[in-house]
Amino acid sequence: MIMIRTLRQPLTVALLLALTACGRSNPPAREVATKPAESESNTSGLKMDAAALKAAGVVLQTLQPASVSEQLRAPGEVVDNAYNATLITPRVVALVIRRHAKLGDEVPAGAALVTLSSVEVANAQADLRVAQQEWQRVSALGREAVSGRRINEARVALDRAAATARAYGLPGTAPGRANGEFTLTAPHAGRITEDEFVVGERIEPGKPLFRLVNEAVVWVDAKLPAGTVSRIAPGSAATIVFNGQRLNGKVQRAAHRTSDATRNAIVRVEVPNRGDRLHGGDFVEVFFDAGDANNAAQSQLTVPNDAFVQLQGDTVVFRRTASGAIEPVPVRTGEVIGDRTVVREGLKAGDAVVVQGAFAIKAQMLKSQLGEAE
Repeated sequence: MIMIRTLRQPLTVALLLALTACGRSNPPAREVATKPAESESNTSGLKMDAAALKAAGVVLQTLQPASVSEQLRAPGEVVDNAYNATLITPRVVALVIRRHAKLGDEVPAGAALVTLSSVEVANAQADLRVAQQEWQRVSALGREAVSGRRINEARVALDRAAATARAYGLPGTAPGRANGEFTLTAPHAGRITEDEFVVGERIEPGKPLFRLVNEAVVWVDAKLPAGTVSRIAPGSAATIVFNGQRLNGKVQRAAHRTSDATRNAIVRVEVPNRGDRLHGGDFVEVFFDAGDANNAAQSQLTVPNDAFVQLQGDTVVFRRTASGAIEPVPVRTGEVIGDRTVVREGLKAGDAVVVQGAFAIKAQMLKSQLGEAE
């Protein structure tokens, strides 16, 4: 028994010494493990001196709060002024005999557009001619030779025949011949923007043959987030930019419905189309003079639109840190005001951010990260 106790004591001492030695070797292992973490944190920033920034075309700007009630920018589409547009349609079944105008023509009021032929119109022309001749005959005879009732009947017959002719789009007087031909004319000056028929085609009543539009004044439908529409007052000024040209417009009205798909609302602008520069379907940019009584004195941070890039699914702005490195900062954006965008979260006053050359910084940052991955 004495021998066993003697042997156990040396074994216990040896085990304690081994554990102590292992414990002393752990700190270096932890120190090595922290080095990759430091290296990984450094990849979020990009070191570039002033010469490198200049060579890459990078421009930095220090952010300061500013008023955001200057302008709102929105995409817009030119549409026809519906108050100055007319569909040219027959009011009776007819055949197209001759065309007098074609797509793109600019025509004056009263210009002949198309000649049609119809059996019903021929009957109406004949009835009108007979009624007019009868009225002329009884009127010439007078009440001494014709009864008052006969004169009244002739007058009513003429009025009825003239009304039927006008309902078919004919003049209220008898034509030279009752051949069923009649011509549709331009009710006002304008340009033919649609042309939907061929000669010899049978046309049903109400089918549009031409669309005649007076383009002296056009509409522009601008799309804005529903929350910003209230800042734009009817009658306020707006500026339309198309192909580098600026045109003045006036806000006509705002739609009282928000799109279910885009959550945008339409603001309609009336634009004098001097020089015939705008046409239906053109896409333009619209700048509104906007204001908000509740936020008139409020200043917010705005960043040039070119400063924003997409990085790993986030909208980011590149900011220079106190150590001089360039780092990406995820931001939450607000309204677009002219060529600047409000930043709700992510940046603060005094931050120096990249306002030009953001894509060059992004490319350099991705390149450096790929190099470290290798």
